[in-house]
Formats: sequence, C-alpha cells, structure tokens
Amino acid sequence: MIQTILGTLAPIAVTMLLGFMAASRHDFGPGDASVLNRMVLSYAVPIALFVGTIGTSRSALIADVPFAVAIFTAIVGLYGLVFLLFRFAFRFSLSESVLAALIASSPAAPFMGPAVLGGLFGKASAVSVAIAALVINLVVVPATLLGLAMGRSAAGSTSPSATRHSNLVAQVLETVKEPMVWAPVLAFALVLSGVSVPSLLSSGLSLLGQASSGVALFASGIMLAAYKIKIDVTVLSLVFLKNIVQPALVLMGLLWLGFSVSTRAEAVLTAAIPTMPIAIVLSVQYHVSETRCSSAVFLSLVSLVFTMPAFIALTQ
Repeated sequence: MIQTILGTLAPIAVTMLLGFMAASRHDFGPGDASVLNRMVLSYAVPIALFVGTIGTSRSALIADVPFAVAIFTAIVGLYGLVFLLFRFAFRFSLSESVLAALIASSPAAPFMGPAVLGGLFGKASAVSVAIAALVINLVVVPATLLGLAMGRSAAGSTSPSATRHSNLVAQVLETVKEPMVWAPVLAFALVLSGVSVPSLLSSGLSLLGQASSGVALFASGIMLAAYKIKIDVTVLSLVFLKNIVQPALVLMGLLWLGFSVSTRAEAVLTAAIPTMPIAIVLSVQYHVSETRCSSAVFLSLVSLVFTMPAFIALTQ
C-alpha cells in the first residue's frame, strides 16, 4: 500500500518542485508556463486522451457509464452548489463566484490524471481521464468563461443583451473547436461505432501524448512560484471542499448505491485530484481574485500529499 502511494505521488511532487525551482531561478516565467500549458492543452493531452480511448473496447467503454454519471454529478453538482453559495449567500461578485466554483469542483484530471490514475489503474485510466476532461471542458469551463465575461461586462460595459448572446454563442463554438473537446469525442465515436484505428497511428501519436502529465505539472510549478500566496478562510474552505468533501461525497454516494469496487475507486480518486491550475490562468486573464486563486491551487496541490493517500486507502 505505502509503496503504491509513494510510487504515485513521488513523480508528481518531484516534477512540480522542479518547475517551482526553475521559476525561482528565473529560468522560466509565467509567460513560459502559458506556452507550455497551451502545448499541453492543444496537443499533448488531446493526443493522450485520443490514443487511450481508442485502445479501449466498446464493452469496456459502455461499462464506464456509471463512472461517467458519478463524475458528472460530482463535478457539475458541486460547481452549481458553490456558485449559488458564493453568489447569493456570501454576496461575492459573479466573476468571483464562478472562479470559486471552478476551484472547488474541478479536478485537474486532464493535467494530473494520467500521472495519478495511470499509476494505479494502468491504460484503462485513459477513459476515466477523458470522461472527466469532457465534463470539465464541455460544462464547467464554458460556464466559468461565460460568468467571467458577463461579470466584466456588468462591471464596465453597457452592451445590449443581443451582443452578450452572440458572445455566448461564439464562446460555445470556440470551446467545441478545442482539441481537448473534440479529440476524445471523436475517439468515443470511433470506439462505439466499431471502427478500428491502425496501430501504427496510435504508436505514432503516443510519444507526444506521454509528455502531457510531466509538462503540465512542470508548468504548474512555474505558475505557483510566480504569484503571491495568502491563505485565508475562503481559500481553506475551497480547498476543503475540493480535496476532501468532493471525493468523500462520491465515496459515500457510490457505496450507498452499491457500485462496484473498481468504479468507486476510479471515481473517488478522480475527484480527489487537486483543482485545475487553469483557475490561475483565468484569474490573471480577467484580473479577478488572482491571489485567492493562486493560493487555493497551491494549497490544493500541497494537500494532495495527505488527502490522496487517505482516499487510496479508503478505496482499496
């Protein structure tokens, strides 16, 4: 057990620490991290998701439907709950509320999933990562971007509703065109339709796909070194919701519903992955809660050392 936990967490911690050290030595800066993240999101991760999914049989993909339902409920349900609390109970602004909801609900599965889940479940974890990535990129990220855009418009613009509607449509279309969205969707469609992809194509794409986790974690370390960290009650609450409450609710819910051990383990550990580093990128881009977002991402990643082993033990 201990060997499994250490073998899963050690590469993550070391890679992020190297990124942090590289930024501290001024070898890399936030601009470099943005370039690395763009490479990961536009090429490495979509390729990894595509290759991993097309290597899955149709029966195995259908068997993952309960996992898809569980992870959709965990991410979207918590996102909506946190947004409502921050917006209407705590009276945060619209932009602050959507960023808080993103931090509390969205595991960094596209970035860290292959490193965390791959070490525990092998190649089969690619489907789990793809499902989580689709939920986040088709629902959570567009909702967050829409909230940020509406918040900025409300603060300093008098654009008519027709213009805001056209901006929403444009944003949805841009999201659908992202490789991280259409690549796994294409792979799912090919598998479900029974179309086989030549092994030569899969092997040719696999090399870049294997770089996704390492580069993403290295870039996360750079981002964490670049921004001020300040821990307060709000940051602690968001990290508590993300790292502990979300996976705990998934575990209790799936136990109550009688799901299999394998489905429980994959869903719980996917939910236990720390929050998305993209929260920092969006906060900087829209000039909203930069310190809070960077602090929450930092604390969520640091807490992984304690929370992930606990949930690995609970799902065995």
